[in-house]
Amino acid sequence: MNISEVGTRAGLPAKTIRYYEDIGLIRPERGPNGYRRFREADLHKLAFIGRARGLGFSIEDCRALLALYEDKGRASADVKDLAERHLARIEAKVAELRAMQAVLTDLVHACAGDARPDCPILSGLAEKE
Repeated sequence: MNISEVGTRAGLPAKTIRYYEDIGLIRPERGPNGYRRFREADLHKLAFIGRARGLGFSIEDCRALLALYEDKGRASADVKDLAERHLARIEAKVAELRAMQAVLTDLVHACAGDARPDCPILSGLAEKE
């Protein structure tokens, strides 16, 4: 199948697929005319990468996950370790976002939002932490 068809089936834009090829995540065959020819295995890899990226895994994490997926002798502990490290990063980011939300909520509630020039939001942003 061509890049347009594999992109539609995998739910990825052609530009992303070309990028994944450039960085070596996939290696489609080339026809005599030089055009890419994607196999079902390529489609499966692209869908796998798309789902992993949708969960926020980095490109290098995806590379590691693909290697583990293709290694039939892998230990599931290796996969779990990678996923747990990613989950910890997500949890840290969520905590950071919640802290940002709390500060911004306080600043917004402190602001009258009227015609006066004084603004607790701007004052709060100007403060040193």
